[in-house]
Amino acid sequence: MNITAPPAQGLEAATLTPKVVGNTLFFDRKQCSAAGAVLHDAYVGNDPFPHIVIDDFLFPDVLRRVVEEFPARKEGRFSDGQSKLKTGYQMEAIESPYITNLLNALNSSQLIEFLEKMTGIEGLITDPHFSGGGLHETMTGGHLGIHEDFNVLKRLNLRRRLNLILFLNEDWNEKYGGNLELWDKDMAKCRKSVAPIMGRAVVFNTDPGAYHGHPDPLTSPPDKFRRSIALYYYTASEDSVLPAARTTQFKPRPGSNDEKPPISVRLREIARDITPPIILRQFRKRS
Repeated sequence: MNITAPPAQGLEAATLTPKVVGNTLFFDRKQCSAAGAVLHDAYVGNDPFPHIVIDDFLFPDVLRRVVEEFPARKEGRFSDGQSKLKTGYQMEAIESPYITNLLNALNSSQLIEFLEKMTGIEGLITDPHFSGGGLHETMTGGHLGIHEDFNVLKRLNLRRRLNLILFLNEDWNEKYGGNLELWDKDMAKCRKSVAPIMGRAVVFNTDPGAYHGHPDPLTSPPDKFRRSIALYYYTASEDSVLPAARTTQFKPRPGSNDEKPPISVRLREIARDITPPIILRQFRKRS
């Protein structure tokens, strides 16, 4: 077990050391459980919403191989006012057995035990389809507006609970930008700015009002991409009733030129908020 002592500011860090055999990685259950328990208090008490930033979450050599075998650049899937020059690679687009096995290891029962111990959320479920997750890549000029994530995985009828983002950017100059920003629920202030450096992991609850993103365009060189691994985790509803489903909700920063959501989206948000839950449940059953 390799758990570092808490630094001066009181935020613990844990390095997980998977065993690598060829193209396959294995996490140690005892190490994952112990590391999660160590980080629990720091996670649940963090501001502006439960989260943690862990440096050297995995050893650099484990992640350098991911960079070496990263898929060839494809045209960005997103190019609008809220997200631009960003693309993603799910399992069918990843030819590297090593990367595929790492993604599966990050969805393993051992890693789930780490997350459950750290967050206090029991019964976490992974998404075998990697809907929206997998590998992410943004090129210079790209950005992702401040937003809260979609909350229901309709394909599996699950409630989204956690994000795990693991950065893959070695020798990242702070001048390039791309920091992950965490904002308060009132969208009044950025409470934390996290540089996307190699081996740094960020885990956070995806509750309503968990606003995050990297809203300013990257200024990195054309051949320097902002890359990350993104995993999402879910739970089943105890009473089989999910919360009212919402899509990704973008929020403009105060005093900025960030694009506002279309009026149709804002009207749907208002209608969702004022409609009694029993009516929403009946509507979802019929749709």
